[in-house]
Amino acid sequence: MPNPADETQLSIPEAVLLGHAMVQRVADSLGIRAFFIKGPASVIQGLRLPRTSVDVDVFVAPADLDTMLQGLRERGWRERPVETDTRTLPKHSITIDHPSWPCCIDVHFRFPGMEMDPDDCFETMWAHTGALELAGQEVRVPSKALGILILALHALRSPHLPACRQELEFLADLTDRESITHTILETSTATGSVAAVRPFLERVLEEATAVAWPEASTEWRNRLMAKEPGSARIIAIAQAPSRDKPKMLFRAVFPAPEVHLSRNVYADMSLKGRLRLHRARWARFLRGLPRMLKDLSQLRRVRSR
Repeated sequence: MPNPADETQLSIPEAVLLGHAMVQRVADSLGIRAFFIKGPASVIQGLRLPRTSVDVDVFVAPADLDTMLQGLRERGWRERPVETDTRTLPKHSITIDHPSWPCCIDVHFRFPGMEMDPDDCFETMWAHTGALELAGQEVRVPSKALGILILALHALRSPHLPACRQELEFLADLTDRESITHTILETSTATGSVAAVRPFLERVLEEATAVAWPEASTEWRNRLMAKEPGSARIIAIAQAPSRDKPKMLFRAVFPAPEVHLSRNVYADMSLKGRLRLHRARWARFLRGLPRMLKDLSQLRRVRSR
């Protein structure tokens, strides 16, 4: 009889690399176009400083999302519980995990900050991908220009964080060295991300470059305002129609089980366990309240303009 102690457990870096290869093979077997964003591929391409990735980020066309998820389900992957509220922050990916893998897979079907139709965005991005060998498997990854745009948008969600500011500085220097500023601008225009990526573009574009800066979407502005996780929910309630506010307030105070499980899939959902989870949730709320009030003051300023 096999001894469980003899089983080899993948480390997270090993799992992430092998996960890329596995997902690419699933996509190929299903005839799905898929490419990988962020993660170890961006480090190999020189788009990021060395770091350890803890999950696999794959991008598919919205029309192929269900097919890709089904293909991964057949290999033992399962969707993690998620909150059903899509008003607070609209969903852009589905997270799945596997009991034998120490990493998750995020299957993206849209990207925050890209305001064009998600299908059109994917076609634009797919035209700017190329091949890269990872874990003995040829995978698709963004071009340097598209990779920089994606990483810049990701960092610009939290520009108040030192790590994000450092990443934006690195990307700006790289853009200048690679002389691909105008390619990034063209890709930003084609994906409708000029408004969201404006702080980065203003940093790398020559002063003489004329750009018609569009207004950022409400979704993007809300993401920037909600520096504290609880702020996003409060902002969503404030912006919701009056008829929807009571239900949203009720769900904020008495969250569905999926809210707790989205934080920890192994959370104790017994009556006693849920009471402990509620206490911890309120403790986080009270700790973050001063920062939430700052976020809400920003919302009031935006509304008054």
